[in-house]
Amino acid sequence: MDISVALTFSPLQDDFEEHIIRFIQKLRASGLTVLENPLSTQVYGEYDAVMAVLHTEIKTAFELMDKGLMYLKMVKTDRSTYEPHF
Repeated sequence: MDISVALTFSPLQDDFEEHIIRFIQKLRASGLTVLENPLSTQVYGEYDAVMAVLHTEIKTAFELMDKGLMYLKMVKTDRSTYEPHF
């Protein structure tokens, strides 16, 4: 089963930028399809593969910071090829 996950990662501390960059670099290196925009990062792939990567990388990101927020939206389909028609 394929899924699409939109993530917004917000470290609640002064050195937030390095945490976001490290997190996105880890997602890029995972082999999953990863698309980014200024507001979120989207990850696409097979459910078990995506969830395994997110489990590991979210835990690591949280361990490396004092306070933070991770907002996730998940859709049961691969929306990586979506293009608006307007």
